[in-house]
Amino acid sequence: MNTILASAVAVVGTLIGSWSTYLFQRRTVERTEAANREERLRQERLAAYSAYAGAVTDLKRALITLWFRRRRTPGDEELAAAQLESDRLGAVAESAAFRLRLVADEPVLRPLMEAISAELGEIVHAEDRQAVIAIEARFEQAVTAFIDAAAAQVR
Repeated sequence: MNTILASAVAVVGTLIGSWSTYLFQRRTVERTEAANREERLRQERLAAYSAYAGAVTDLKRALITLWFRRRRTPGDEELAAAQLESDRLGAVAESAAFRLRLVADEPVLRPLMEAISAELGEIVHAEDRQAVIAIEARFEQAVTAFIDAAAAQVR
């Protein structure tokens, strides 16, 4: 009888040990998967923030080029090429903004993105070169504020 009882206790002990090992391994796997998901999301956000900042900076450059070309020789082929390039880069920037909102729709970033867009929109209305320089400085400040806020989101 003692042997049967000892065997039963051993079996129960083995089952409890196996069950607890399973539970610990399952929790470890769940934590690892959650950490991997978080890291992938962080990487996607980082890529989206970088792509957006790069796209709006390229767009700013193209809009300034277009501004200068309009004042130099309106109607020439360079002006048409500059218009096409600014349109293309505008679409790239818009696409980057859409992706950013899908991956990281952070409320703190929305007004910063709006400030960037507002400065971009002002470039075409600039009266003279000094106005362009002032708009460009405000644009750079807006992009810096965006990058600082975005960096805080991925830390």
